[in-house]
Amino acid sequence: MNSSLTWKDLLSQEKKKYFFNIINYIKKERLTKIIYPSSKDMFKAFLLTDFDKIKVVIIGQDPYFSNNQAHGLAFSVPKNQNIPPSLKNIYKELNNDFKKKYIFNHGCLESWAKQGVFLLNTILTVELGKPKSHNNIGWQIFTNKVISHISKYKQSIVFLLWGNDAQKKYNLIDNNKHYILKSSHPSPLSAHRGFLGCKHFSKTNEILVKCKKKAINWFDI
Repeated sequence: MNSSLTWKDLLSQEKKKYFFNIINYIKKERLTKIIYPSSKDMFKAFLLTDFDKIKVVIIGQDPYFSNNQAHGLAFSVPKNQNIPPSLKNIYKELNNDFKKKYIFNHGCLESWAKQGVFLLNTILTVELGKPKSHNNIGWQIFTNKVISHISKYKQSIVFLLWGNDAQKKYNLIDNNKHYILKSSHPSPLSAHRGFLGCKHFSKTNEILVKCKKKAINWFDI
C-alpha cells in the first residue's frame, strides 16, 4: 500500500478529454449563469482532506442549488448560511447517537474534512435554482474514478452511503478491505426510513478505533 500517494498523483491520470470538456463547459456556463460552488471552491473537498489523511468517506449527490449554499463539501454550507434540512437531520442523528443535546450554530463541516472525513458530492457543480442541472456533463466519470482510487490505494476506510444515489457506488468499493455503512438519505423525505437511528457516527468511530485510527470528533463544528 503506497501511503505517499497524493491527490495530485492520482488525479493527474484524469487529464483526459472528458475532464477538460467538463471544465470548459463550466467556464462557459459561468459567463451567463450563476454556477455553484464558485470556481475556487469546486475542489475544496480535495484541498481540505489530503489523500493520505482520509479515514471516512461521505458521499453526497449534487451541490445545494440555492444562493451561496454550496461551497465544495457534501452536506456542508458556509457559516453564514442557514442549516439545510438534510444537515439538520444529520445533526439530530448525531445527538441521538451520542445521547447529547448539542446545539449546532452553523452548517460548516470543514472541521470534519480536516479530521479526515472526505465529503464528496458525486456531481461537483450545479446551476442556481436548478437541481441536478449538471448531472450529465461527465462529473460521474470523474467522481467514480475518485472513489475507485480510494478503494484501491487505501485500507480500512469507512464509507457512509446515505440514499440510493450514494448506494449505487457500492460496487466501486472493495468490501473485503473497507467498511461500508448504508442507510436512507438524511433528507426530510427519507430520513425516517432508516437514517434516523442508524448510529453511523458511533459505529464509524468504533471501526476507526478497532483499526488503530483516531476517532472523529463529530461535535467539533
